Amino acid sequence: MLAGAYTALITPFADGEVDFTRLAANIERQIEGGIDGIVPVGTTGESPTLSHDEHRAVIEKSVEAAHGRVQVIAGTGSNSTREALSLTQHAKDAGVDMALMVNPYYNKPTQEGLYRHFMTVADAVDLPICLYNIPGRTNVTMSADTVVRLYEHANIAAIKEATGSLDIASEIGSMCDIAIISGDDSLTLPLMSIGGVGVISVLSNLFPERIKALVAAGAAGDFAQAKQLHLELFALCKGCLTLATNPIPIKAAMQIAGVDTGEVRLPLTELDADGRQKLETLLAGTLPASV
Repeated sequence: MLAGAYTALITPFADGEVDFTRLAANIERQIEGGIDGIVPVGTTGESPTLSHDEHRAVIEKSVEAAHGRVQVIAGTGSNSTREALSLTQHAKDAGVDMALMVNPYYNKPTQEGLYRHFMTVADAVDLPICLYNIPGRTNVTMSADTVVRLYEHANIAAIKEATGSLDIASEIGSMCDIAIISGDDSLTLPLMSIGGVGVISVLSNLFPERIKALVAAGAAGDFAQAKQLHLELFALCKGCLTLATNPIPIKAAMQIAGVDTGEVRLPLTELDADGRQKLETLLAGTLPASV
């Protein structure tokens, strides 16, 4: 169900409103670049700043733009189980292939709370679910034992690993066969070396062909080629996650490349002058003549 290079889509804004024309154009660029799937309204898509109506509209427009050519995995997570259930049901009705559900944030559930949260949605909506383990955003880490318990449900299909820990990924992989996909561009290759199936990438918003090539090389066992691509992109991968909060740097990079407005919504703010200068340095020699 899940393998390859997927793009964690930015949500483009123009004058403070969602720019659906640019959204469709970016999706078209991703498909032309050979990407395997798109992931709207995740962390990179600034989902916490979208109204429920905007959230649903971005999912619907993404499915429409993809037109069955690539998989669509929609972000439907919430710290409210009822809200996550409603968003997941809507995503299914809209025609997505899978839901991406982040660990509930802010209220810090126990492992039993995590288990019941995801099981409630999996029981109610017949749609494959990709769990999303990102403690840096949620302040709670799903344990390998909880992942194994959840994987017993037929609708729990995968996990997006963004803990930054290969040990956690290795522990999960040693205990069950759930598909593990990287949630950090800089760790895609290391994760694939221990059985990961690909990446949900931030950087592929800008470089879909190169992220696809890296993942394809890793999947084919050509780790020499994968290593070369990994090292070429590594500094930029790190910069896009460390110069400021994601998606501020990737939106700035896309603006520099002429493929997005660069706008973010409060409480996020634009990349400062120092960060932009560093980003331009990272992009120099990495950015092709056209993107």
